[in-house]
Amino acid sequence: MTEKTTDLIISKLLDASSIEHYAESCPIEEINKAMVSKRGTGKKGFPEYLAISGDFVIVIEDKAKVEDQAKYLKDNETLLMDTSSVTKYAENGALHYALSIIQNTNFKKVIAFGCSGTDEKRIVIRPIYVSPTGYKILPKVKDFSQFSTENIERYYNEIICGNESIERVELKTILSRAKTLHEDLRNYGQLGDSEKPLVVSAILLALEEKDFSTENLTGDSIKTDGQKIFDAMSAHMERVKVEPQVKKKRVIDQFNLIINRPVLSEKDERLGKSPLRYFAEYLHSNILTAICNNSPEDVLGRFYGEFISYSGGDGQTLGVVLTPQST
Repeated sequence: MTEKTTDLIISKLLDASSIEHYAESCPIEEINKAMVSKRGTGKKGFPEYLAISGDFVIVIEDKAKVEDQAKYLKDNETLLMDTSSVTKYAENGALHYALSIIQNTNFKKVIAFGCSGTDEKRIVIRPIYVSPTGYKILPKVKDFSQFSTENIERYYNEIICGNESIERVELKTILSRAKTLHEDLRNYGQLGDSEKPLVVSAILLALEEKDFSTENLTGDSIKTDGQKIFDAMSAHMERVKVEPQVKKKRVIDQFNLIINRPVLSEKDERLGKSPLRYFAEYLHSNILTAICNNSPEDVLGRFYGEFISYSGGDGQTLGVVLTPQST
């Protein structure tokens, strides 16, 4: 097994992540001109592969032997950059080429990879982020999927910059909206703590119906907004086949509140619409359609749990929404 074997494994992994790469060259002339030999001869030198992903230049240096992965100072954070280390070790060589790009081109975000090994299942891949202010040794990765055009900005934000994950930020934002909704239900709906979860549950169930739209909540005095939500909610309960019937009737009976409380369906001058429409629009826009990166079921359950913590109750009503049995 030779370094060529490592090259082929790395190329295969790059292809699997749809990263177009170039062996010992680059289609961008500015980068080609910046390449300097590792041996300090002043001549041209190139890493095994170069690639562009988003705003980042990717540099890859390979070695066949895992023991030639890297040579650090004792702190295990500083790579030795003498000619011998740069020539012999994958990470040291990759950093050498990355620094050449940073110093001699207008590209200021480089991720250098030191790779070693000839066993595809045990290949070592270590990324190093390099910028004009220095470099950062990053955790090893199993492949290059996080560095594709679609994913590299996320990797940069979360791993390199240490920011919270997209999913975590999204979840925190949605959970914070539970408190706002809790207060709005009191201010606009005149609802007590034990009543608030019933209204939220009824609306969430109604929103599951494809034919139901918040635009249909017009504040009509004949077929009220409460009746429309109740009907859509009941239809959804039929659709998901809640059993037994006694249980379904008991659950549905809880929601008579939205029909029997006129203030919920009447237009509120402060809102310019009925409180029920306002609540339904809030849940649709700020909760349901705001879930992009997490599992909808998980986030909806967390949101409802957070809401219950403000409003009281055991949250069992929403189980119908979270665990439907598809028809």
